[in-house]
Amino acid sequence: MINEKYFEDFPELESQRLILRKLKLTDASDVQLIRSDERVMIYMDQERHMTIEQSENSISEKLKMYNEKTGILWAIIEKSTGKFIGDFAFFKIDHKNSRAEVGYTLKPEFWKKGFMKEAMISTFNFGFKEFNLHSLEANINPGNDNSRAILTKMGFQKEAYFRENYYYNGDYLDSEIYSLLRSDFITDAKNKE
Repeated sequence: MINEKYFEDFPELESQRLILRKLKLTDASDVQLIRSDERVMIYMDQERHMTIEQSENSISEKLKMYNEKTGILWAIIEKSTGKFIGDFAFFKIDHKNSRAEVGYTLKPEFWKKGFMKEAMISTFNFGFKEFNLHSLEANINPGNDNSRAILTKMGFQKEAYFRENYYYNGDYLDSEIYSLLRSDFITDAKNKE
């Protein structure tokens, strides 16, 4: 079963170059920068944040998910500068089946430098070893090659392709579903040591 203590004591994580801490309302201007950038949002199939208020509302919703024990959202902070560079979430936490969906964003200037992989290693290690998840799920737009590449690099396997299952902005869009099991991640991590 999921380790409930992390809903009382937020799990701050640290890696070589990153600190992953609880997202705060004061992060709204950074979130708005990311969520209004078309390079980031092109495959997100979500409303762009054109104002800081939209980002504050979004953060408030995510903090509510944490209080309701259905989500954990981290701010990704670059250690050397203290700068907010992105976010990472476990959401739609399914307590009965020890499963969560993942979501993530990163400022474009930090793309292709290994930051998201580093954040994923930290959050997945926590998720599987401390939080006691059994599996993770990712739902991506089929055009999002970058997201597919990082997921498969991390060991996710494609489980489904849903045709026109998601209505956004006047269109029905397709979705690809990927999954990672704790046993696959831990075995794969041991093989890389």
